[in-house]
Amino acid sequence: MTSRPLLTVVLAAGKGTRMKSALPKVLHRVGGLSLLGHVLRTVGALGASRTAVVIAPQMDDVRAEVAKRLPSAEVFVQEQQLGTAHAVLSARPAIVGHQGDVLVAFGDTPLILPETLQSLLDCLNDDTPVAVLGFEAADPTGYGRLLQDADGNVVAIREHKDATEAERAVTFCCSGVMAFRGPRLLELLDAIGTNNAQREYYLTDAVAIARSKGYRVAAISCPEEEVLGVNSRNQLAEAEAVFQRRFREKVMAEGATLVAPETVWFSYDTVVGRDVMIEPNVFFGPGVTIEDEVIIHANCHFEGACLRRGAEIGPFARLRPGADIGPKSKIGNFVEVKNVVVEEGAKANHLSYLGDGRVGAGANIGAGTIFCNYDGFFKHKTEIGPGAFVGSNTALVAPVTVGAGAYIGSGSVITKNVPADALALERNEQTVREGWAAKFRAMMQRRKAGKH
Repeated sequence: MTSRPLLTVVLAAGKGTRMKSALPKVLHRVGGLSLLGHVLRTVGALGASRTAVVIAPQMDDVRAEVAKRLPSAEVFVQEQQLGTAHAVLSARPAIVGHQGDVLVAFGDTPLILPETLQSLLDCLNDDTPVAVLGFEAADPTGYGRLLQDADGNVVAIREHKDATEAERAVTFCCSGVMAFRGPRLLELLDAIGTNNAQREYYLTDAVAIARSKGYRVAAISCPEEEVLGVNSRNQLAEAEAVFQRRFREKVMAEGATLVAPETVWFSYDTVVGRDVMIEPNVFFGPGVTIEDEVIIHANCHFEGACLRRGAEIGPFARLRPGADIGPKSKIGNFVEVKNVVVEEGAKANHLSYLGDGRVGAGANIGAGTIFCNYDGFFKHKTEIGPGAFVGSNTALVAPVTVGAGAYIGSGSVITKNVPADALALERNEQTVREGWAAKFRAMMQRRKAGKH
């Protein structure tokens, strides 16, 4: 999106002690993706030529997340946490010699939009080398205030602890996200001191320093929810709620029906086609694709699955990674599918487990059928041919193949391959003892009466 070379510095060294977690704050998830992952996706959408991520010592898991989400990013370690300006200077090797713009973002603000960051960058020019992203706070307590002159230029950012009573009455607050013309950044950062209540190097002090040098400082505003920083479990839940609301609105705007939108939960990468119908209480984990005209009944759970055009799922179905449900096929109530391709028009309507295998086009899987795929050491595959009919309460002990058009009698345990168009039946011969039940009841009633 940006036309000038862009370096984005993402600050991700915070430990998040208020999260009460052994997991670094930026690795907590919203919509199935880490907070840091959301930020890296956003800055990636800007077309950043370089991205630098600043982490704390011994944050190998954060380093791994950066490598997974944006392999081209450089990682720098802030050895001591001495403030935001100090954190940015930890990426000095990336900043030195950079001739474009520099964007400073935070790894714990997952809701910020690429177009907002682009608008911030668009404020920069030779006379305005600094731009600040602000918001109108419902409760400004604790936020740095953006102090402006009559022309709307920012003259200073005052941290709450250092603000006067008059300055604390200001509701236009600083998000911490800032943009700079690269050649000016080190000049400003190196002039920042620690004359504040926390004795830290505040990045926001760059504003007053820029003004003292005769530069203009611009500010733009965005909705408060967009710059929500996650520092606690409550704020994590708030961020999740905003993410889900946005995603639901997007899905419906693109042609899907959500019967009860507030009960459907999406992941960051869920793909939903047109004319899809989703009933209440449905959860999508990462890696789910839903093609057009799919019907999803209530109370289903999906992860790593693909639902092809016109498939019908649920209610109470669970599709796990590798489930590939073919066009116009049916996975019904209390059916679990894992790593199975279900081809066009096949059906598993009730109470079955299908794990590791393939169900051919038009095949029918009866209630209570189980693919016995695991021997305690290895997974094995079950192959069901097109048009096969598997009777209820069948156990298919993999590896096993049922040929096209074959029939399996109900209650069978199938351990050998079944040829096409054959009947396989494995059960003991039924015996009937006339009058046995009546005699048994009478005996038990006499026994029970004798105990009183």
